[in-house]
Amino acid sequence: MGLDERIVTLFKRNAHHTLTYWSVFFSFGLCIAFLGPTILDLQCQTNSTLGQITWVFFSQQFCLLIGSSIAGVFKKNALAALFVSTLTISVIFAIIPLCNNVLVLAIAMAVSGFAMGIIDTIANIQLVTIYQRDSAVFLQALHFFIGLGALVSPLIADPFLSETGCGNHTANGSELMHHFRNTLRNSPIAEHNINQTDLPHEGGNEGSNVHTAFWIMAVINLPVPIAVLFLMYREQLIPCCPNGTPRLLDKDELAMEDQQGAEASGVELKEAGGHGNIFSCCQNDNLRGLPVSFFMIHILGGLVLFMTDGIVGTYAGFVYTYGVAPPISLPNKMAGYLASIFWAAITAGRLLSIPLSYRFQPVRLLMFNLAGAIVTVLMLLIFYTSSTFLFVGTCLCGLFLSSIFPCMLAYTEDILDYQGCATPVLVTCAGMGEMVMQVLVGSIIPTLGSYSFLLCGMIIACIGFIFFVGLLLFHRMHRNYLTGTTKKSAMVEEPATEQNGSAIAEQKNEAQSS
Repeated sequence: MGLDERIVTLFKRNAHHTLTYWSVFFSFGLCIAFLGPTILDLQCQTNSTLGQITWVFFSQQFCLLIGSSIAGVFKKNALAALFVSTLTISVIFAIIPLCNNVLVLAIAMAVSGFAMGIIDTIANIQLVTIYQRDSAVFLQALHFFIGLGALVSPLIADPFLSETGCGNHTANGSELMHHFRNTLRNSPIAEHNINQTDLPHEGGNEGSNVHTAFWIMAVINLPVPIAVLFLMYREQLIPCCPNGTPRLLDKDELAMEDQQGAEASGVELKEAGGHGNIFSCCQNDNLRGLPVSFFMIHILGGLVLFMTDGIVGTYAGFVYTYGVAPPISLPNKMAGYLASIFWAAITAGRLLSIPLSYRFQPVRLLMFNLAGAIVTVLMLLIFYTSSTFLFVGTCLCGLFLSSIFPCMLAYTEDILDYQGCATPVLVTCAGMGEMVMQVLVGSIIPTLGSYSFLLCGMIIACIGFIFFVGLLLFHRMHRNYLTGTTKKSAMVEEPATEQNGSAIAEQKNEAQSS
């Protein structure tokens, strides 16, 4: 059976689960990119300063990080956790238009961020658990749906946004509003672009129908918890439904056993080995006595994603600021397309990576993408006065960065034979990098100028590549450790077999002599 046919067969066996997780991540992408363009309308709604309203989005990102860190606790009730989280997101988006106080809005955003963090970790863990060594292809598709959602959401929000602020601005204030909105579009948090404007808005939000956009978002997201609930019904996980046909999860587990050829004891060992939350992984008794390479693979893999996802968040958040500043000085409207082109490139790159994952190992794709990202940022630094190359470089940067996360996830899980805690560690480090790097770069740009945006990107990309080289070295060390352990086990078993054989022969001789 060919590789393509085998993977198609696996997908057919687990199609219901896979499609449900993909739809959950499409909703996740909508939520990530939907909030940025609406920040100024929400400022008017809550009658707050720009500094106050941007901390609302920071609270969402911070709670997303917390949710990602502890989501492994819900592994045994994964579908129930996904159902509650996706339903919570719809409810939060429905009540956001009713939040007229910035503190209430911050709490609502924090709750939605926590739910999104749970979705992020659980969906990745479940796909890795189902497909294991063939998970690279399906992880690429999973993260393609994030990009697709992030690309579609600004199109939903744009018709309902106000271009004149709260109705009491001068022409310069209106232009500043337009500048801020384009800066934040397609960026989950970009608070450090706008800290210089701290005057609260007074009066009603004239010309804004942003509440309609949030309600549309809530309605669009509703089919996702319904799909998760239907999957729970099919698996007989709803208490009020009688048990009948075998659960789909049992069939998936049987499929995985056939695929891997693993015995039941081996499956139990892998279950005990990891894929929980980070804190339980650190306390796992099975981790005692493991080599340093086992832990360094977790650490270095997480640091690579800390850097690369930090670049993604930073580029999406500050490319507009760089485009409108000298020496490029693009018109505001034209510069506003840069972030959309970046997200479109990420979406296209993840779609392109799906067939590439059939033919190339994740480590090769990682090496190519990291090197391509460094070369692209270097070219942007060299041609920093060219507006044409800024658009070309933005597209290339999105393409190269698009598949690093799913490739790294598949690569590290494969190294650790799916017995470590790679998924929760990598998801947490990626979220932390996106948050920290935006804060760091956002604090540097006002001091050193817009050129520091690309310089920071180059430094971050090079550090990420150094961590990746370290990961390759520890991969070799870990492989040598596993090889040595296997040889020692074989040497121990061989004398035992010889002793058993000699004992049996002696018994036969005694029986014949008697």
